Formats: sequence, C-alpha cells, structure tokens
Amino acid sequence: MKVIGTGLTGLVGSRIIELNPDIEFINISLETGISILDPQQLETVFAAHPDADAVLHLAAFTDTNAAWDQKGDQSGLCYQLNVVGTQNIVNLCQKYGKYLIHISTDYVFDGQKPTPYLEDDPTSAIEWYGETKAMAEKVVLNSGISASIARLAFPYRAKYDLKVDIVRKIKQKIENGDTLNLFDDQITTPTYIDDIAAGLKIFFEQKPVGIYHLVGSSSQSPFEMAQMIAQVFGLDNSKIMPSKLADYLKTENARPFAKNAALNNDKIKTLGITTKTLQEGLEDMKRCI
Repeated sequence: MKVIGTGLTGLVGSRIIELNPDIEFINISLETGISILDPQQLETVFAAHPDADAVLHLAAFTDTNAAWDQKGDQSGLCYQLNVVGTQNIVNLCQKYGKYLIHISTDYVFDGQKPTPYLEDDPTSAIEWYGETKAMAEKVVLNSGISASIARLAFPYRAKYDLKVDIVRKIKQKIENGDTLNLFDDQITTPTYIDDIAAGLKIFFEQKPVGIYHLVGSSSQSPFEMAQMIAQVFGLDNSKIMPSKLADYLKTENARPFAKNAALNNDKIKTLGITTKTLQEGLEDMKRCI
C-alpha cells in the first residue's frame, strides 16, 4: 500500500509511520521541499505516484494562541495552511481520483452541547483555529471527492522529542513539583496516538466516506486528567489544584474555550476500530517509556 501524506513528520504523523511499516508513505512537507501552499510543487508528487492508494492530510496550523492573534485574517498563515492548503490538496485529489483522509479537530464545536458531540452535529467554532478547520471540512465535504474526515482530540504518545503533548506536559510539571491550576468544569477527550495510527490503517484499507470521531474512549476534565496521570505514574498529586473555566472566561482578554469538548466515538466502532480510555492509554504509555 502507498499513501501520499502531509504533516508526516509531526507528533501524530511520525507515529503513524512508525506503527505502519508495511505502508509506503510519500511525505509532503517543508522538510522534503514541498509546500501545500504551492499547487505546482504538490502536483509533482501526485503525478509521480499515480499508484498511491490514498492521501492523508495531516498538515495544519495548530498553534491555537497564535491563531487567535490572526483572527479573521485570511492572509495569515493559519487560514492559508488550514483552508487554502486543504483546497490545494482537494483539487489534486479531484484531478487524480484519489481517496482523501482529512484530519480535523474537536475545536470545530463551541462546547455548549450538554452531551458528547456526534459527527452530524453542526459545527460552531468559537475561535480562529477551530473556524479555519471547520472551513477546511466544508472544502472537503463540498468537493464531491471520495473522502473521510477524521476528527482527533488532544493526541498524546509515550515519546516524541520535537513536541511535548498535553499529557507529557502535565506529567513533567508534576515531576518538577510545579503547582498546576487546571479546569475541573471543562471536558476533553484525550486520544492515544497509537490508537490513531491503528485506526487510520483501517481507513486506508476500507476507505469509508463521511465524518468520524477518531478519539479516545473516555472524556474528563483537565483536572481529572492530571489526577489520573499522577496516579498511573506514582507521582505526588498534592499540587494539582482545581480551577474554573467559568472564572477564566470572565478575565480581561480571555480566549474562548469550549466547555464541553467531548466527542462520541461510537461511529468508528462500526469500522472495527477501538480506542483506549485515558486510563488505558496512560498505562500503555508507561510500559513504552
């Protein structure tokens, strides 16, 4: 199997390659001299690999704080990478008849729903990163190509030197004896990257069409997450303190955050994909360190 991929050197993409050695990945990235913002450069890859079975589009502008500073700016790098870059990929999938897996995010929702979000819930992003990812989803959905959208949420893994994910960041702070003030009134769905890698292989093989939540099987607050990290790794939890998202949102210049970012993942089970709870993922992560 051969897959053309963008963003394969990142936190998630590099692990997908590691865990799928039987797949030949063709890497589109600045490291290989190709920008998703240059249609001509992109097309050289598609033209050179007419036998590619699928396209995996991971590349994105994911710095949510920097994205907030660019709010509404379509010339900014966030919009350019997330929307224009996706359009460029979609155009070539149309031209070359390729199946696309587009990676999206839980940030496309506003967090006001009292229960976990389903795939067919309307998007309602409340900050610029989420808005641009919702726009990118529409680019894919309106294109008419054979495609799936896989929404991920708070991916974490055992090792990766180039970027520290949310779980390892919390773990490091606990180990350093730092005081952590974490929201106990916000819900997220952390996802073990090894499960993402296994799930995407099934996407490559089955080529499902539509939106799927490729996320972990438990949702909890950041405060509960930190408590669980401390418990699994045998760390002191005395400096993990609860705080309120509601209080933060009242402060001056507060950036909007979704209160309920829980995603329901029942739909991926119909493909034969199962994912770990946070507890299970942390325990596996511990064994891998």
